[in-house]
Formats: sequence, structure tokens, C-alpha cells
Amino acid sequence: MRQRASKNLGLVVGTVGVAVILLTMQERGYGQGRGAAQGNQPPPTAKAGAPFDPAGYWVSLITNNWRFRMVPPAKGDYAVIPISAAGKKIADAWDPAVDEASHNQCKYYGAASIMYQPTSLHVTWQDDNTLRMDTDAGTQTRVFRFGSATAPQGARTWQGSSAAVWEARRANGAAPSARYLKVTTTNMLPGYLRKNGVPYGESASLTEYYDFYTERDGTAMMIVTAVVQDPVFLEQRYIVISHFKKESDASKWDPTPCSARW
Repeated sequence: MRQRASKNLGLVVGTVGVAVILLTMQERGYGQGRGAAQGNQPPPTAKAGAPFDPAGYWVSLITNNWRFRMVPPAKGDYAVIPISAAGKKIADAWDPAVDEASHNQCKYYGAASIMYQPTSLHVTWQDDNTLRMDTDAGTQTRVFRFGSATAPQGARTWQGSSAAVWEARRANGAAPSARYLKVTTTNMLPGYLRKNGVPYGESASLTEYYDFYTERDGTAMMIVTAVVQDPVFLEQRYIVISHFKKESDASKWDPTPCSARW
């Protein structure tokens, strides 16, 4: 699965800046629901009101932080993660054999870290108000619920409970445009932000921004900006950006089980 991860920087020139601008505008209150853009007349369903259809197969392009994402870092390597003293204590005690013995091989495959891995995605509409996203890395399933299709807060899971909304961004008073997908995830089982045991806990929350665009050659691209907040194991927000390219078929789809070591 790792061999398919591309290092083609040309496809993503400037996309990091786009994602950072997107996040900044969201924080400044420029996010607007589709209803606001149409006189408070929301679409009947999330699927009907979607500005783009994310359904299909996607493959990750490992164009940044290659050494952390493609090869499990050494124990104690916390570079670029704003880990707290409490987080270091847990990471320093990391032992993959313990995770295997307790059947916790999937701690690095939870919602807060799965999109940053070399993986393929299969995105489908489960129903008109629910998006389903399967990953071949760890064979995980994420479910994004829109509007009133909110899942009950039951037992914690690796992928947690995700609420989704189509939002739009605007600047200088202009009408909202270029809508994107915002997903907020809570109720996650404690997991790892990095395979070497850097933790996130039950208090963690994840906010993601999915932005879609098309290259000049027609290649469909998706940028995922993930913001993890954890008041216990992080000293500040942890932000990472992942890039995905849409595939024409399932030829690169290769489901693999969770692993605590590779």
C-alpha cells in the first residue's frame, strides 16, 4: 500500500496555503451554511444540496512529512506535535507489544489520524443525509451525518461520532461561494496521533475541512485540513493537511488490517 503513495509535489502547489486560508476564514466567522446563501432556504437533503459529489475512490498523495507518515518514527520522536508533559509520559511508555496483547492495534487508525496515513478511500452516500467513508488502511469506516441525522452518543469508537455540514466561505462582503465540507468528530476512543504512541485522549475533538478542486489536466483533488484539540495531551491545536487524488476505479483499493508496528 505504501508504494502507491505519490511524491508528486506539482499536483499540490499552493494547496497548503489554500487550506490555511480556509481555516482562518472559518475562525473569523466567514463560514455560512448553504441556507444562508439562498435566503435561509435549505436544500431538502445533504446530497441534493451538495456543491460537489465526493463519492468515488481516492488515493493519498504523501507530499509532506514523508518520514513521519510512511515509516513509523522512533520512540520519543515528537517533532512538530505540540505534545504536553502528560502526553510525553504516555508516549515514552509506548510498547507495540502491549497494544497487540490488548487487541489495540487500531490505536493509530482512529479518526484523528487515519486521514494522514497512506491510504485509499471509498466514499459513498449511505443515504441522502449520510456520507460513508471507508479506508483500506486498517479497514476502517467513518460515517458523516448531516442535519438531523445525528448519531446517538453511545459507546466510544475509533471513528467517533461525526457531524457534517456544507459550508461556504466569503470575503469582503461578497456572496458566499466555493462551498466545502466541514466535519466535527467527538466521542472517540483514545488513540495515537503518530504510530510511536503520541496520544490523544477521550477529551479530544477533531474538526476537518474537505476542500475539492480540479487541476488543469482534469485531475480531481481533495485537500483535508484536520485540527485536533486535546486539553490533556496537547499544549495547543495540532493541524495537519492531507492531499488525495480521485481515481477512475478501485484498482488501488487494498484493504489491510490494523498493525501496531508497520
